[in-house]
Amino acid sequence: MVAGLKRLLKWGGMIAPHGTWLLAQKWIAARHSMPIPWEALRANRELSGRHRRQRCFVLGNGSSASALDLSVLSGELIISVSNGYLHRHYSRIKPRYHCVPQITYSRMTKAEAVRWFQEMHESIGDAVVFLSETEMELVRQNGLFPGRAVHYLALRESFDEWPGNRIIDLSRPVPRVESVPVMVLMIAMYLGFDDINLLGVDHDHFKSGSYKYAFDLVAQRGKDFTVNNDGIVTISRYDDFQSLARLWRQYRVLRRIAEHNGVRIRNATPGGELDEFPRIALSELLENRA
Repeated sequence: MVAGLKRLLKWGGMIAPHGTWLLAQKWIAARHSMPIPWEALRANRELSGRHRRQRCFVLGNGSSASALDLSVLSGELIISVSNGYLHRHYSRIKPRYHCVPQITYSRMTKAEAVRWFQEMHESIGDAVVFLSETEMELVRQNGLFPGRAVHYLALRESFDEWPGNRIIDLSRPVPRVESVPVMVLMIAMYLGFDDINLLGVDHDHFKSGSYKYAFDLVAQRGKDFTVNNDGIVTISRYDDFQSLARLWRQYRVLRRIAEHNGVRIRNATPGGELDEFPRIALSELLENRA
């Protein structure tokens, strides 16, 4: 493990912004010095194959989703992310699962994270929540998500060194993610879905120069250090492209795993720049539903 960590630090030091990578070094060292929460991870075993041979929709928060009538997804199995409960028609489509990646405490304090989780809990209906293990103590100390099923992922490994083509086992440490849709794809395959369709996964800010959501943020407004309050990207092209390269490599690994296990991942996002998965129109996905 130590050798693997050194290789990761060496590789990351070449591709990450210096300040970001110094923080990452400290975080990775701290994470690997802490015990793996095996009991919490074992609880994920009950989810394995729960939705075998079913289809789902991954609802991202990109601005393209604002052009869609999401109400047509009523009755479908949906996985939403982060601030996705602010989507129009969210209460009507009732996502079954809601995922939040590890929180970066830069502009957001722990007190603000608590308020965000409280807002989330009040807005996501009966959805099962997935969080990073790094928020487990925050949830416990503040009594967050009372009465709700919450599962945790140990985001400790590297996609660049991920072995084999088996579906990633959520009851063990899994790769860290560059963006929440990557986390969702791991979860969806573990749940047994073999027909996974992406919506609102744009990844086009490197062309537009701005990051726009499909809704107005509330608790997390102004908390992203990579953009200003108007959504204009503030990091350099160099740093942004390094991040995008990591993200695209993660999608490539997941595509390989999906293909090896007979899982179909398609991109139904209208527009956007993600080109790792075949495109399909939402209308085509729904036309034979009846």
